[in-house]
Amino acid sequence: MKGKKVLVGVTGGIAAYKTAELVRLLIKADLQVEVAMTEGATWFITPLTLETLSGNKVITRMFGHVETPMDHIRCGQDADLIIIAPATANIIGKMAHGIADDFLSTCMLAATAKTLICPAMNDRMFLNPAVQDNLALLQKRGFAIIAPGSGELACGTDGPGRLPDPTDILEQALIFLSERDLEGCKILVTAGPTTEYIDPVRYVTNRSSGKMGYALARAALRRGAEVVLISGPTHLKPPPGIHFCPVKTAEEMKVAVFDHLNGCHIIIKAAAVSDYRPKETADQKVKKGAESLSLDMVKNPDILALLGQTKKDHPCILVGFAAETEDLVENARKKINAKNLDMIVANDVSRKDAGFETDTNAVKIIYADGRIEASRLMEKIDVAHLILDRAKALKDESP
Repeated sequence: MKGKKVLVGVTGGIAAYKTAELVRLLIKADLQVEVAMTEGATWFITPLTLETLSGNKVITRMFGHVETPMDHIRCGQDADLIIIAPATANIIGKMAHGIADDFLSTCMLAATAKTLICPAMNDRMFLNPAVQDNLALLQKRGFAIIAPGSGELACGTDGPGRLPDPTDILEQALIFLSERDLEGCKILVTAGPTTEYIDPVRYVTNRSSGKMGYALARAALRRGAEVVLISGPTHLKPPPGIHFCPVKTAEEMKVAVFDHLNGCHIIIKAAAVSDYRPKETADQKVKKGAESLSLDMVKNPDILALLGQTKKDHPCILVGFAAETEDLVENARKKINAKNLDMIVANDVSRKDAGFETDTNAVKIIYADGRIEASRLMEKIDVAHLILDRAKALKDESP
C-alpha cells in the first residue's frame, strides 16, 4: 500500500470524532492521507487533530487557504481513493445533484478517484426517501457505499445511522486499493483453536489466537477472492465480506470444511485442531473429589489428511500448517508427504516473536518437491500475502 494516496472528506456530524481513528489507521497502513473538512465538521473536531495525525495541512475552505488555487481539482484527481466519513445527508444530496458550494462538494465534482461514502446521521434522516433516493443515485453512478450500523445514536434514538467502525472502513478501503489478482478464486481458510469438552464447564484447548488464519482470510478478500473462514473460538472480529462459519470442536470443524469443499481452488488449514478429545463428555459439571483425575482421550479426525485423500475428486491447492517446537523442517516434511499437501507452512511456536498470540511471524514454506523458502520476521498480514502468492503460483502452474 506504500505510496497510495487517500483523500478523507469530513462533514458536519457528531461521528466526525471517529475520523481521527480512521486517519490513524490509514497512516498505519502506509497510506498517504490528505483531509478536507467542511465548515460544519470543524465544530465537531479540530483541523489541528487531523493535521497532526495525517502529517498534512487540512483544507477547510474554498478560498483564502495557503495551498494552491487548484486544490479543489488536484485533491480528487491525485488521490487513489476518496473516503467521505462521516457523510451527512447534506453532502450526499450535494453530490447527487451536482451542487458545489464549498471546497469538498466542489472537489467531488472534479474528482476522478474511486469514492467510498460512509453515511452517518439520525435514523429518520437516513431512512428519509430523499436520502435513500440520493444514495441509490450515487450508487448507480459507481460510488461505493458502506451501510451504516444500527444501534443507539447520539440523538437518543435507536436505528440505522451509526458510522461504520473505522476498522471496517479501513478494510473496505484496502480492498479498493489492492491488486485484485485472486478474483474468481474460492479460498477456504480455517483458523483458531478447537475446544474439546470435558463437561459443560471445562474443556481442552490450545494457545492458538487465530491471528494467522484471520490475516489469511483478510488478505485473500482484499485481493478479490471469495473467502470462507471456518474458525474455532477466538476474540477476533471476522472481516466484513467473507462467509464466516464459527465452530467449537474438531468434529464441527470437519463437518464445516466438507460442507464448503465444493468449488474451492485453494484450502489453507491454519487452525490448530486439537489432536485428542475426551472419550466421554459429562452431562453435568464434574465435582472436585479425588486427589487426581484421569481423562480417557481419543483421537480427533485429521481433517488435513482427509482433505488430502479427496484431492482426486476435489482438486485444489492444499496448504497445511505445522506448529512445532523442535525439528521444524523434519516434522513438517513428514506431514507434507503423509497428508498429500502441495505445501506446508512451518513455524517455531517456541519463539516469543512468532507463532501463537503474536502479531508477527517467521515461517518456512516447504513444497511437495522438497524446496524450502524461509521468510524474515514480518507482520502476519504480510506473511499471509506471501503464502497467498505462493499458493496462487502453484494454482496457476497446475493443469
